[in-house]
Amino acid sequence: MTTGPDNGFRLLNDAPATLGVAGLLDFETAAPALQAIRSALAASQSTRLDLAGVSRCDSAGLACVVAAVAEAARHGRKLQVIHMPADMQALASVCEVDQLIG
Repeated sequence: MTTGPDNGFRLLNDAPATLGVAGLLDFETAAPALQAIRSALAASQSTRLDLAGVSRCDSAGLACVVAAVAEAARHGRKLQVIHMPADMQALASVCEVDQLIG
C-alpha cells in the first residue's frame, strides 16, 4: 500500500513491521514527510524505517529521519533505520548524527 501526497515522497506499507519511504527527502518535502511518517508510525506497529526508495536527500531529509527516530524513542519504541542511501549515510557521518540513527 502506498500513501502520501504527490509532492515528491511516498510512504510504503508493503512489508510487515516496516514503513518505507520513497522519493525525495529534501527541504521541500521534509516537513510533510515527517508529519506523514509520524502519523503512520502512530497508527502502526512498525519497527523499521526503510529508506531504500529514497532517490535524493539533503540535510532537511536527514533531520526528518533523526526526528522520526527520536519521536519513536520518546514513545518507548525503537525504530531501526534500514537501507539508508549512501549520500544520507555520508551526511549523517559529517553531521555526527550517524550514531543516533544507526
